[in-house]
This record gives sequence, C-alpha cells and structure tokens, in this order.
Amino acid sequence: MMNSVNQQRHKSYEYLAALGIGTLLVSLGTVLYAKATLLVGSIAGLALLLHYVTDQGFWLFFFVLNLPFYVLAWRRMGWRFTARTFAAVCLVTVETRLTPGWVDFAVLNPVYAALAGGGLIGTGLLILFRHRIGLGGINILALYLQERFGIRAGYVQLGLDAAILTAACFVLTPQRLALSVMGAVVANMIVAMNHRADRYLGLTADPAR
Repeated sequence: MMNSVNQQRHKSYEYLAALGIGTLLVSLGTVLYAKATLLVGSIAGLALLLHYVTDQGFWLFFFVLNLPFYVLAWRRMGWRFTARTFAAVCLVTVETRLTPGWVDFAVLNPVYAALAGGGLIGTGLLILFRHRIGLGGINILALYLQERFGIRAGYVQLGLDAAILTAACFVLTPQRLALSVMGAVVANMIVAMNHRADRYLGLTADPAR
C-alpha cells in the first residue's frame, strides 16, 4: 500500500518551518513546567532538575548537557541530522531564555501546566522528529534506536524519562512528581502514537550523510 504512494522528501522551507514551530512549542511547554515546578523528561528534564537544585539558568544546562551526544548523532545519523539537531538545541536554548520575558502567568494551575505543557512538548517533538530533527541527548538516542532496531522513539523516551523522574523524588514534592509523570506520559504517547513508519509516509532519511 505504501509503495503505491508517490512519496516526496521534505523541502528546505519545510525543514525551516518545522524547526521554528517545533522548537517554539517545546520551549513554551518547558517554560510552563518551570513555572509550575514540574519536571519534563529527556535532557531537558535533567537540565530542569539541575536548575531547581542550583538556581542557575535552565538554558545553560540544556545546552551544555547536549554537547556529548553530537558525536553519536554525527556517526550514526549523519551530518545533516546533526546540523539540524544542533540548530534545534540552540533555538530551544535561546527561546527558553527569552520566553519568560514574553509571556507571564499570574495564575497557573499545576494540573493544567502538566497537561498543556506535556501536549505542547509532545507535539513539538513530533513535528521535529517527522522532519528528522532531534532535540539532543535522549532524543538522538531514541531516534537512533528506532531507525536501527525498530524500537519506537516514544517508548524509548518514556523508559528513560522514568529514570529521570525517579531521581526527581529527592527534589520535587510527591504531588509535583505525580503531575510530572502525567505530563511525561502525555508528551511521549503523542510521539509514540504518531511517529510511526506504517502511518506516516513522508521520507525523512537523508540521501547522503
């Protein structure tokens, strides 16, 4: 069935649009989490955890923690993927730094923050993944495992996020931790249910590395 469909690769402007919209959604969702003192998954979760413990900027930890994973991206996923991923990480770094100055919340219900933040992050990641753009760290590992072994990226992230959330037991209150788990499930299920080769027909593989 899939072979009968005339598939086309994403065009350059489509990559740029996905890069801009995807990172914007992820950044806004992350800011919601930080405002409500919740924890998102992946490298962003580690960065938020360090932010809560040290009171240093999330954006700095997010950028630095991602640096070692570019080696895996370059060797296994190709230089195009690595370049797009580096651009996405840089955009999220800048956007999470600037968004609190653009948007302010006088009232933010933590349950709403968990659901809306998880939805925004999951949708942003889905847009990025479908255009073969990672968001560093665990996202690179998840995409590599899906392409190499067929393990769904959303499920890989869900397992690794569980480990990060377990570490958060020493930092967050039980209520905030439970809400963080709920948000992580929302974000990762969006990716797991929609980022599937048997459902999505757009070609995202690079013709050359």
